[in-house]
Amino acid sequence: MSLVLVADPIAEDGLAILRPYARIEFAAANSDAFKLQLPLAEALLVRSETHVTADMLDAGRRLRVIGRAGAGVDTIDVDAATARGIVVVNAPGGNAVAAAEHSLALMFALARRVAAADASMKRGEWSRSAYVGSELTGKTLGLVGLGRVGSEVARRALGLDMRVLVFDPYVPDEHARHLGLEPVELDALLEAADIVSMHVPLTPATRGILSSAAIARMRQGALLVNCARGGLVDESALLAALDEGRLGGAGIDVYVR
Repeated sequence: MSLVLVADPIAEDGLAILRPYARIEFAAANSDAFKLQLPLAEALLVRSETHVTADMLDAGRRLRVIGRAGAGVDTIDVDAATARGIVVVNAPGGNAVAAAEHSLALMFALARRVAAADASMKRGEWSRSAYVGSELTGKTLGLVGLGRVGSEVARRALGLDMRVLVFDPYVPDEHARHLGLEPVELDALLEAADIVSMHVPLTPATRGILSSAAIARMRQGALLVNCARGGLVDESALLAALDEGRLGGAGIDVYVR
């Protein structure tokens, strides 16, 4: 039986599909067990925690496929895998709804100042008027990327009566308009949006797409949500914009590693 080496936590429902056809072993990528099992494995299954490097691929001399249980493959050296004849696959739609709902949750939390109000309460304060917040209804949302997650966010934002702008050079303008969205260039989106939400993979073309200059184009008091990839945003420039009060807040669950 072929050996599938699993380096990150994977739901048993997914592994159950493989069990009739392969022997499954679990080992964290930084463990001695992983180093012992990798040369014997024909498949490697990872999530976002494991970075698959060229050196790792050299050690996995029997590898035929690397599976990423998630949307991106930026944690895998795809060029090195391709050079060795190893197929790299991922599951881009598996968590689209969850990621979209999480993005909306962060937007609500930012708009209603939930975290700041919670921190105030824990300090023993009761400053209701200081944390009134604002409504999402009627606000302009700018989506950078209209893939599976971006599309799910757009559908829900329209249900909140938000105006939705979208920048995605790979999506025809007609498709965006058919969905009730407004296709625009990135600069126009940044200048008009009350909230900017990132929904693109991390590639050479998108790395640093929200640069210092791009952040400077955002509206005074605008909010930023990034549930995609940390490398999309210049983190130092974002922190400076928040410290200076130019942006109203940021909801971030990814960061540069």
